[in-house]
This record gives sequence, structure tokens and C-alpha cells, in this order.
Amino acid sequence: MERVASMHRWVSGLVFGGLAISIVAQLGCGTARDDACVVSRGGADTSWPSYGNDPGGTRFSPLDEVNRTNVECLEEAWTYHTGDLPDSRGEHASHLASEVTPVLVDERLYLCTPYNRVIALDPKSGAEQWSYDPDIDLSGRYGNQLVCRGVSPWFDAKKDSEETCALTIFTATNDARLIALDGASGKPCPEFGRRGVVDLNRGAGPQKWQGEYQVTSPPAVGQDVVVVGSAIADNQRSDAPSGVVRAYDARTGKLRWAWDLRPPDFEATATNTSDAGYALGTPNVWAPMAVDLGRDLLFVPTGNPSPDYYRGDSNLDYYGSSIVALRLSTGEVVWHFQTVHRDLWDFDVPAQPTLFEFRRDGQRIPAVVQATKMGLLFILNRETGEPLFEIEERPVPQSPVPGERLSPTQPYPVKPLPLVRHGLDPDDAWGVTPFDRSSCRKQLDALRYDGAYTPPSFEGTLMLPGNAGGSNWGGVAVDEETQRLIANTQDFPWAVALVSRADADPNARLEPDEYTENAPMSGTPYGLRRWRVSSPFGIPCSSPPWGELAAVDLAVGEIEWQVPLGTIRDVAPLPLPVKLGIPNLGGPLLTAGGLVFIGAALENTFRAFDAESGEEVWSVRLPYGPQATPMTYRAGGRQFVVIAATGYGRAGLPAGDAIVAFALPAE
Repeated sequence: MERVASMHRWVSGLVFGGLAISIVAQLGCGTARDDACVVSRGGADTSWPSYGNDPGGTRFSPLDEVNRTNVECLEEAWTYHTGDLPDSRGEHASHLASEVTPVLVDERLYLCTPYNRVIALDPKSGAEQWSYDPDIDLSGRYGNQLVCRGVSPWFDAKKDSEETCALTIFTATNDARLIALDGASGKPCPEFGRRGVVDLNRGAGPQKWQGEYQVTSPPAVGQDVVVVGSAIADNQRSDAPSGVVRAYDARTGKLRWAWDLRPPDFEATATNTSDAGYALGTPNVWAPMAVDLGRDLLFVPTGNPSPDYYRGDSNLDYYGSSIVALRLSTGEVVWHFQTVHRDLWDFDVPAQPTLFEFRRDGQRIPAVVQATKMGLLFILNRETGEPLFEIEERPVPQSPVPGERLSPTQPYPVKPLPLVRHGLDPDDAWGVTPFDRSSCRKQLDALRYDGAYTPPSFEGTLMLPGNAGGSNWGGVAVDEETQRLIANTQDFPWAVALVSRADADPNARLEPDEYTENAPMSGTPYGLRRWRVSSPFGIPCSSPPWGELAAVDLAVGEIEWQVPLGTIRDVAPLPLPVKLGIPNLGGPLLTAGGLVFIGAALENTFRAFDAESGEEVWSVRLPYGPQATPMTYRAGGRQFVVIAATGYGRAGLPAGDAIVAFALPAE
């Protein structure tokens, strides 16, 4: 599940009940800019060749020209407007979210827009060099809104640099096509698929509407193959399109292998498979994947089977909500580790697995760390899947729902501790006045809650963490040298209830500007109602912070610091920059300059933090929300930091089209 419902009104009540007085008391003066900026120049140009910089997704840069001593001198270097706004192609305001992290290879910056237009820019000036429009089908209903998180470059070792498609830019679209473009011209690669295109809809199974099956994350590339997963509309039906992961020859577009996420004991019938024989309703892979080229491994974060909140006697959970290591060249399963057993909470694995070298007692161990919606970090041996810190199987509540079955235990890492709370009692209800605190207390008292794995119920179950996280698609950043991990999380309550089939609307779907989701879950005895637990003022019934930034010492598995991320200035009636910490979507960038750059929070502000202390050391206002993950590179002797300021349609804030680059002042 990769969406977050509207949050625009949830802090509107913060200016009532005398809180404005306490807000004013919290406002501080910013640090004055030091005009004696330290400006470092020179060094070879660098690239950012993958979504997470390296194929393992560390989101770390060795550049240090911009550092703690001069970050306050950063200024806007250039801004590029894509022109792809909600009203540019019809009414899609609430369904538009760029979420893009550009990549830089071969002296060009490549990015995509929510309409899947691919654009190449000059990295020094932001000038457009070419653009390609796949003209996606906008007549559909895209269950995960219109999203494009990035594109994936691939160099063909069999071609000279001047040949067509010596550098190929792969992009996968919301209407489920895989497209190969020539990096120099932006024209489709004629040898790939059918005139540069492979139709991913074919073989995945019948769709009830255009957009039930889509692709939102960048493909994974390596070993001359390009690999794609899919995003499938949640909670619609038990026989949803297949979550099959497919690898195609990077030159020809021919299918090289397909990993069907059916369990080993699955017995296929004509009614539970697609026309290609892939099992329907299986877990899917909507988040970015990671690659270890040296070990021929592909690391896949899986979702849960369909639908999210009732499974009955289905046996499709075997690979659900797991980290799976596949042989990149063949698709063979090497190992898999399940982060949630029998997932009935939409706690699917939402972020790119991050590969790094773990250091302990003089040993260097190839490792993978996985951030989850539960706010847990699972740190595993990359070659075997064995935990590098102890993981306990702890008893969890069982289901009161007839016909449902759950796992009696769930896995909990002993280290690190959860990054978000796993408990909320009615006495902990929060509000700015006695009235809304009382309302929240009554709501919480009416909901079942026995911890993070309290199962869905008829009376209503509190979900904390919620289905949006904890962590989400932005993932984490890791500095191998310092063994420091940076993660942003969100922490606010939702509730879910099962409703009888007679009361379930078979045509129900999420209304993205509302607090409540109703979904049919066809093929099961029940429908779904899901809502945000908030006061009459729209404020979450849990105390702030509702969003945080944290640092973890991976060597010992300890949290170093946690600070609130974001202010309420763009979601409250008065623009007051109070650092309560708010929900966020996007990820961090960590640099050798000792800095963490992050947008993510649902406001129009881009920030830098000191990686050692968590102190905010720089911020700048942007034209739109930076709900994306930043990247950095050196071009023409200057280090640039780039963020997509394009907003998030479902948050109720304006969608935008700005790609903004920052650098130290030019000489």
C-alpha cells in the first residue's frame, strides 16, 4: 500500500484553545548568515547513477564541499519547471505526486514526471536538453495516484559510446509499460521490445479498470537485465492482478525470467492464475529494489497478498511482507526473511533494501538493512539472510473474526529499538482543549488495541503504527564509514473495521481528500472501513511529534538521536513555524560533509541537519512541497544538491512542478 490520505486539515485546530500563545513562545530567531562563506572549488565531476546513488541504495555521497561550516551559505543555483501540473492534462490534482529523485550519468540529469514524461537537463544550468512523452492513458483510475519515482540508466558494454542506445534510460509507466530511451536523444531504442516498448499489462491478469495495475518505482538494472515489479490497487478483490516480478533483456526486451510469488505448495487452477500462469492475488513489489552486482543478487521488498485486511484460508502469504534475495541472472530465490507473518495490517515492506558493509569485532560483513512501516529496522547478512542482531518471536493478539487465522508470534529486532511508538492508551489521548482531548479519549476507548499487531475487528481496531508507517518509500541513508543510518518516520493513528458483505460497497474506493476509506475486498466475506483517528479539529489523537528524523549507530544497534521533522506552517490556518514534527513522504540524503538533507515533511521547506547531533543547520522555503528524496553531484567544480519540489496531491497541498538545485555561491 503506497498512499497516504489527505492531511491538509488535521492540524487546523492547533490555533484554538489558547495554543497560539504557546506557539509564539516557541518561535526562535534563525542563525544569522555568515558572509565569510567558505567556498571550496575543484575536483572531478561526479555522478548519481542510480535511484539511491549506488545500486545498493545507500543514498550516501562522498562529496564534502558543502559541509557543516558553510551549509548556511547554500543558495538557489537553478530551477527547472516541468510544466506537468494537475490542470495541464485534466483534473488530476488529488492524484498527482512526483516523488522523483533524478539521476546523473554521462553529463546529463535525467528525471520523470507524474505523467511519466522523461526529461534530460544540463546539470550545471538546469537547461532542458530533451524530453520524451509516453502519452499515458489518463482515462483510467489509478489506485496509487500518478507517480514516477525515477528512471534507471544502463550502459551497453557491447556498443561504442556514440552508437544509439549505448546509454539507455529505462522508465516504467503508470499504465504499465517498460520503455527504453536513447540517453543522448530521448528517442525510443528501436531494438528493445516493440519500437522501444514492452507492455507489462500482458500476462499480469485481467484488470477491472485501467490503472488497477501500474508501475511507480524505477526498474532495477544489472547483468544486462532490467527488472520491474508493480503497484496494485489495494483492498479491491482477492483475485487482483498478479504481483509477478519480471526481468527483461536490456537490449532486446525479451523476457529473461519471471518470479511468480506463489508459495511452494501452491496448486494452480484456471481460476486463480493469469493467462500467463502467474498466480493472482499474490504479494507484489511496488517499492524500489536493490542490486549487488558482485554477488549476482537482487533484493526485493514485497507487499502483502490481496486484500490487505482479511485473508481467510488463503495460503499466499509465504513471500508476503518480506525481504527476498533473488539471483539476478536467473530469478532463483536464494533466501527470504519475513518481517511480518500473515500480514493483515498493510505493513508491507515499503522501501528499497539498503546494502552496506557491517563492521563488528574487526569483521566486515556484507549486510542489508530494511526499514519497515512498523518503524523497525531489520539488519541481515546479505549473503544468507541471517539476522546480525537478535530477533525475537513475540506472542501477539489473535483474531476475533470467524474464518481468519493469524500467526501466533511476530518478529521483533532486539536492536535497534522501534523508531515509532507501539502503544497508545485512551488516557494518552492528546488535544489542545479539554473538548478535543475528551473526544479522542472516547474514540480510543471504543477501539480494540493490544499493541501494533492487534488484528482487524468488527468494532474497530486502532492501528499504530498506521498503514503509512513508520517508514515509507523514502527509505534510509547509510554512511558505511561512520556506520550511521538516517531514517525519517511518521507516527499517527488510524483505525480499521471490517463490515459485512451486505454493507460493503462493491464500487467503493479511496476518496483522497477525505478522512475515511471504504473498500469492497471482493471475494471475501467482508468489506473494509479505514479512517484516521483525530479530534473534531482534525488533529491526530496521539501526541506529537507526528514525524521525526533519527540517527542509528549500526555497529551497536543504538539510536543516537531523534528530532521532530517539520513544522505546521503550511497545514495550519496561521503560518506559524512550530516544530511539532509532521507526517512526511520522501527520504534522506547523507553526505561526507556531515550533513543530512531532507524535504519529506508535508510543508514547503527543504532542510539540512548535522548528522552527528541532529541539529537543524539550514533550511529554505520552496514553491511547493519537497515530498521526494534529494540527490547531489559535482559538475563544473561545484557541488549541487537537487530536490523535486512538486508536492503531494493526496495531502491536500498544491501540486507543483519545480526541480530546484542549490550550491555554494559562484566565484
